[in-house]
Amino acid sequence: MNGITASCIIADHAVRKNGKLVFEDRHADLPGFLLSVYQHFGLNYPRFFKMDNLSKLGWLAVEILLKDSFRKADHEAGQVGIVLMNAHSSLDTDLKYFESAKDIPSPSLFVYTLPNIMIGEICIRHQFKGEGVFFISEEFDAGHFVRYTGGLLDADVLQVCIGGWVDLLDSEYKAALFLIEKEVLPVEGGQSRPFDVLAKENIEKIFRGEKGRTKEE
Repeated sequence: MNGITASCIIADHAVRKNGKLVFEDRHADLPGFLLSVYQHFGLNYPRFFKMDNLSKLGWLAVEILLKDSFRKADHEAGQVGIVLMNAHSSLDTDLKYFESAKDIPSPSLFVYTLPNIMIGEICIRHQFKGEGVFFISEEFDAGHFVRYTGGLLDADVLQVCIGGWVDLLDSEYKAALFLIEKEVLPVEGGQSRPFDVLAKENIEKIFRGEKGRTKEE
């Protein structure tokens, strides 16, 4: 049974892991907030400082999503994939690059004028080599997300999928990511792990910050 074993939401200058508030900084601007999240969780990854804000947001959400929730050694690199969605593609960086092009075009900005570069940054960090896809939608389409990710898992294309919504434009942003596993492996000692069934209603509830429904009756 495909299960949602962890979630991370970053929005409104707050970070929530599995529905619980784990960090907030209400006083910083967006770049300052992203930096404060990086520092709070004790992350050490020099490439972070080269990323655009969209990639930083998605990268941070994945770091927090996987922390204490994912055992990389249990899976081959090609078994782990990423499925993301947003409304504004890379427009935040596109506009900044357009402005830079009026003088001298910025190569460091140009690199991030595609949204799937965020997927690349995440895969470089964790050496994931499975399916990677980015959809553009006016709003988060939970039904499409469940059908697509569920299809990858059911067809054994992936065993684990990191996916959800990562959108950013100016000061408006939201990341809502889910860790989805085809087979929910037990923790040490053989005890089962709690999980939410991969279903549209559960994805929508977690996206809104509500609790999903655990297992099907």
